[in-house]
Amino acid sequence: MLTKRQFLIGTATALAAAPLAAPALAAEPPVFSDRGAAIRGYDPVAYFTLGEPTEGSDAFTHDWNGATWRFASDAHRAAFAADPVAYAPQFGGYCAWAVAEGYTASTIPEAWRIVDGKLYMNFSRRVQRRWERDIPGNIARGNANWPQVLA
Repeated sequence: MLTKRQFLIGTATALAAAPLAAPALAAEPPVFSDRGAAIRGYDPVAYFTLGEPTEGSDAFTHDWNGATWRFASDAHRAAFAADPVAYAPQFGGYCAWAVAEGYTASTIPEAWRIVDGKLYMNFSRRVQRRWERDIPGNIARGNANWPQVLA
């Protein structure tokens, strides 16, 4: 039979040797989505072909990179499915300014810009104007931070 002292020493030793359990931190998904719909359900191809934010339809969807992408037409869906990297917004559709600053933030469909054939989105029009003050620098900082900011 163990004495109280032996029990306490044994318990302390066992606790010291046991790995500490840290709570798991939830990582951001690789694509910004609203209830599973990438970029709030807007058609990423439309930014390139129509030059404006265009809502996608539940009739034309494609699952890619952990999210469901919606499109305004079957032709847009087919173009995206053939080359999603060409049409998907940079930084997973998270705010380009936020990623440049080292964190993630949501985006709105109206705050967007195509630079060198790539789509960038921002949290708001105000934030977009701030991002546009140094597009090359902000893209470079965003590229340096991506995808580590998701962790």
